[in-house]
Amino acid sequence: MSVILIVLVACGVWIIFSYNRLVSLVQRAKEAFADITVQQKRRYDLIPNLIETVKGYAAHEKTTLENVIQARNAAMSGTNTTMAQDVANQNMITSALKSVFALSEAYPDLKANQNFLALQSELTDTEDKIQASRRFYNGNVRDLNTAILVFPGNIIANMFHFEKMEFYEMP
Repeated sequence: MSVILIVLVACGVWIIFSYNRLVSLVQRAKEAFADITVQQKRRYDLIPNLIETVKGYAAHEKTTLENVIQARNAAMSGTNTTMAQDVANQNMITSALKSVFALSEAYPDLKANQNFLALQSELTDTEDKIQASRRFYNGNVRDLNTAILVFPGNIIANMFHFEKMEFYEMP
């Protein structure tokens, strides 16, 4: 009788441990995704300053500047988008920013402007942080998805309806 009780207690402890581990992995992945969002917001906040700086030097490059603003607005309004839509929005911003930075080659005064250089440096740093946040998120998602798929964790995951999360994949 005591052997059965020990086995039941051991199973109960294992279920609790497995459940708590899965909950912890889900929370880490959510936290990592929030880090991506924070860095993206930082980028969104820098864009208006960059546009204002460039406007003074390249006023007739209106289309390029409008593309950056449109990409920023699309990304900022995408609060309930899918991962694929978010990736597409972020790619639009990246492309638009590249075109703005390419303008600096055509405008030597802009290229020498300290404010522009500082904003370019900040945006480059932010892009690096976004990249690192994506890698961190994807690592956490990998750990969660692995825990959900491997035996015997998959028993607990199925029992409590844990679902795999999507990777943040850039094309």
